[in-house]
Amino acid sequence: MPSPKIQLEIRPTKKSAVKIEVCYADANGATRIAIELDEGATLGQALDASRIRERLAFDRESLSFGIFGKRSALDALLREGDRVEIYRPLIVDPMEARRRRVEKKRADGAQREKKVD
Repeated sequence: MPSPKIQLEIRPTKKSAVKIEVCYADANGATRIAIELDEGATLGQALDASRIRERLAFDRESLSFGIFGKRSALDALLREGDRVEIYRPLIVDPMEARRRRVEKKRADGAQREKKVD
């Protein structure tokens, strides 16, 4: 008796989507754009899909990027719920800014003491 033939039907599987958010902040406020991409999408693809470059007119080469505060490359894979962040270059070194604040506070305190005497 011949064995029954088994037919397998192979269908392309539909990729599931991941929802992510692209964020950028500057002195004028924050911009947050929620988008949905295919599973396996990269940080660079998220930037392109969000069209944030056209909205804010920034140069990709002068900025750095991350996912939830951790610097990441443009080819980093995204997961559901990730927040892609765009980091601007620092204008002032944070340590230098702190040193200036402390010096100003000390100078202001010294001037107040002179006025009290």
